[in-house]
Amino acid sequence: MIRVAAVGDIHLAPDNRGLLRPAWETLGDCADMLLLAGDLTRHGTVEEAEVVAAEIKGLSVPVVAVLGNHDYHSDLADEVTAVLERAGAIVLEGEGTVLDVAGTKVGIAGTKGFGGGFAGRSAGEFGEPEMKAFVRYTRRCAADLARSLSDLREQGCAVRIALTHFSPVPDTLAGEPPEIFPFLGSYLLAEAVDDTGADLAVHGHAHLGTEHGMTAGGVKVRNVAQPVIGHAFAVYHVPVNDRIELPAVG
Repeated sequence: MIRVAAVGDIHLAPDNRGLLRPAWETLGDCADMLLLAGDLTRHGTVEEAEVVAAEIKGLSVPVVAVLGNHDYHSDLADEVTAVLERAGAIVLEGEGTVLDVAGTKVGIAGTKGFGGGFAGRSAGEFGEPEMKAFVRYTRRCAADLARSLSDLREQGCAVRIALTHFSPVPDTLAGEPPEIFPFLGSYLLAEAVDDTGADLAVHGHAHLGTEHGMTAGGVKVRNVAQPVIGHAFAVYHVPVNDRIELPAVG
């Protein structure tokens, strides 16, 4: 059993320096990794990223993160990423990483994702250039997620996890105003997960949402925004799939 600790939307800044560190120092007792589902800062500044870096530096478990919309706000996403990586985090955007958990290969595919809405009530790639660009960006994020999950399968990962900031399903948005669902996630992310397969999908972003959801294909989805889970992290237990099905050749 793989123990996955996860949280998003921690929105750290200098005035809450050290807030999460005491809880995160206990992770070695209950988890095999820490996944950070975006919105790690308030405004995406380097100063705020340094606060996050101090929280994760030297933890006893590997830390894998994606950025969220807040982390992009100051147009310093590359700088924020660099600060987190210097502290030991693996920051993903359209790619995957493999962790060795007691001899089990655990693959994590990550992307921020984007909005667009869900089946029957979603944006289309039609009309103004701005609208086309909006939907194309979401499609690109979803395509990157699918490719990363597929690559992890080919690498023989017994457990695969999709890590995003935006939601792949409307289930975990329950509690948010329906009018803003298109800005909280996209069905394209769920299609990527279902088409290529995963054991768990983790996201944040929806502060008023619901923790538990599922894709149409039966993949468990968890909204780990801190206002939703109410703790420094939540832990999910993922069974190990000993049989890896590789795509057919020829």
